Amino acid sequence: MTFSSAGSTARPLLLCSALILAGCGGGGLSDSWVNPGNWFGQSRSEAISADGTVNPLIPKQNVLTRKKNDYQGTPVAQIKNLRIERKPGGAIIHVVGVSDSIGYYDVRLQQDNDGLPVDGVLSYTLKAVRSENVIRGGGEAARQINAARYISDQELASARTIFVKGERNQISTRRR
Repeated sequence: MTFSSAGSTARPLLLCSALILAGCGGGGLSDSWVNPGNWFGQSRSEAISADGTVNPLIPKQNVLTRKKNDYQGTPVAQIKNLRIERKPGGAIIHVVGVSDSIGYYDVRLQQDNDGLPVDGVLSYTLKAVRSENVIRGGGEAARQINAARYISDQELASARTIFVKGERNQISTRRR
């Protein structure tokens, strides 16, 4: 009987694997840290306070938790285009702006007047955060910034005009 060289190296490996697996079920390795079933230990039950103020799913505040920072965006230099696209239940405001340099991020179309129309006018400001590593110049296509925001039919109900402001200009559109 002849064996190939691949079969002769596979059999000792198979035998060792079988012995290791058999050892996991017995007393030796089954209680050891080597067994992945022992890595987390037993589960335990903890009582929740009766007043309901403690939610075990919400982590407690500590030194490492991040605090909410105020948005540090500044108005984009120029507003180039404003388009309103009707959708079921509302509309999407699409805005294209051009910054003065390359390197802006975290673009937002922020509501003015707490999002309420004033004399039938909804007003927004296109803002972005300026990076520390801005690149002066560059073509207009490289400095272009796009933003969109969904507004519901309830927000549109009392608005006849939508304004979007930048640093140097503003664009508006009226409802027909």
